[in-house]
Amino acid sequence: MGREATCQCHWAGKSAEVKVLLEASELIFRGEIRRHVAFSELKDVKAQSGRLSFTVGGDAVELFLGADQADKWAKKLISPPPSLARKLGITNESAVWVLGDAADESLRAALAEAARISDKSPDLILACVKTSKDLESALIKTHSRLAEGVPIWLVYLKGPGHPLNESLIRSALLPRGLVDTKVAAVSATLTAIRFNLRHAM
Repeated sequence: MGREATCQCHWAGKSAEVKVLLEASELIFRGEIRRHVAFSELKDVKAQSGRLSFTVGGDAVELFLGADQADKWAKKLISPPPSLARKLGITNESAVWVLGDAADESLRAALAEAARISDKSPDLILACVKTSKDLESALIKTHSRLAEGVPIWLVYLKGPGHPLNESLIRSALLPRGLVDTKVAAVSATLTAIRFNLRHAM
């Protein structure tokens, strides 16, 4: 979850109190000024005298956050986003057990950063699942490792209309003592959710 603040906002001459959410890749404005603004749309981001300022499509915007918050938000906005490998917890020391079709380009690039792809003593499991049958198969194959506390990432198609969704995945894993601890966007078409053994958290 990102940061949030209620503050005074000046947007292209209009002034109002807003609630602003600083999410992973966008700013969400709620209140009299309502906007969703991707970080990529922000220009000339600066923090000065407690004000966070930037431009969006030629509009000048100021958020009166206070010195400490303005500096932190500016740093977040101008920092490059974490790589998919980092979001998934894959490093050059990781052993990753991969199940299913991991052909997605973004996923392949993330897995390329692992030390090795193997089911021998894995640090984490990554299972690409499209159906409930795929999910059940992955859980059966990885049962012993999950019981040892190895986390599993389940990668599935995002959006409505697919055979598998977050609710179905949770309903299958929670009774097994596995709880969801993180989500990550993988690509334009895929998303992922991580589960850990409850007492291994």
